[in-house]
Amino acid sequence: MEDWVVWLILAVVLGIAEIFTLTTALGLLGGAALFAAIAAGLGLPLPLQLVVFTAALTAGVVGVRPIAMRYLKQTPSHQRFGVQALVGKPAYVLREVTGQDGRVRIGGEEWSARAYDETLVIPAGAIVDVIEIEGATALVYPRE
Repeated sequence: MEDWVVWLILAVVLGIAEIFTLTTALGLLGGAALFAAIAAGLGLPLPLQLVVFTAALTAGVVGVRPIAMRYLKQTPSHQRFGVQALVGKPAYVLREVTGQDGRVRIGGEEWSARAYDETLVIPAGAIVDVIEIEGATALVYPRE
């Protein structure tokens, strides 16, 4: 069997294994094996194929792995869901907002609202930021 076929089979096997493990290590090895298969296909001798494999693996570990690990290690806490995703969004005041009540439109939905600072009175038509969600009420603060 020719060298390029062996390298290609190794690259495919490592690529499939990476799909199941998501460690990035097997994917980098598979990518390096693919480069070695190309080198073997070009007719380079085995020692040079190993140099190409090592160089490709080193480039992957130094360049690709940190990016992939940063992406894979993101925790769900970075992504807010439900009403917590509304915190920090702008809202349009539909009815005057005081420390007791009011109405705002957040992303196309109408919400009951209260001023985050109870001494504020925010007129209709103002743009506010959602500071917190308390039950079904948005606590808002005017934009400056």
